[in-house]
Amino acid sequence: MLVGAGSPSTAPGAGVNERLTIMRLDPSAVRFRVHYDPDNPLTVRGWAERLQKPLLVVNSGYFTPENETTGLLISDGKKWGAAYGDFAGLFAVTADEQVSVRWLKDQPYDPAEPLAQGVMSFPVLVKPGGVMGFPADADEGTPARRTVVAQDFGGRILLIVAPRGYLSLHELAAFLAESDLGIDVALNLDGGYSTGLWLEADKGPARIDSRVAVPSVISAETRRESH
Repeated sequence: MLVGAGSPSTAPGAGVNERLTIMRLDPSAVRFRVHYDPDNPLTVRGWAERLQKPLLVVNSGYFTPENETTGLLISDGKKWGAAYGDFAGLFAVTADEQVSVRWLKDQPYDPAEPLAQGVMSFPVLVKPGGVMGFPADADEGTPARRTVVAQDFGGRILLIVAPRGYLSLHELAAFLAESDLGIDVALNLDGGYSTGLWLEADKGPARIDSRVAVPSVISAETRRESH
């Protein structure tokens, strides 16, 4: 179920260390859901408590100052927001619980497809096949806290946070593409003060709270505990 944990990396050219917390989950062992409540946003820790401490909670996509999602978000089949163009990516869970991370230019979104859960965001940091997807000339170079959802070549889902705020998007994209994580596709989620990951596991918790309340999160529950 959980086959990966914290891993240190060095921000290229920055001369400082950014410790990435990396969780790798097998979709056959866990159930992913997207949760959205713009009227009652919570910190990631608050969401974990509200959801009665699922295995894992991580912050989701971008939102407005009014806590409304800016991209398409699907929670239990209900849709909010608007679909982004082919520059963006999609974390998707179908009605029969097939989980994927997609680049929309490679796999466009079809409003008729039976998605139960979904989050659109950008940029795509690693494009299909493990290709670095965010070049230096596309990046302002501003470092920040980061949150990423990715899929490896074995179909497992990785949830990654960089909480110290030392990495630019290009630096993170380059690290992920060059690492030994076997990443096929990686999608940047909302970062900065929104970044947070809350894990409850037998081998020890990982508790990185967001610094602001967020209106949406992605959660994972062990299937034997889901209901």
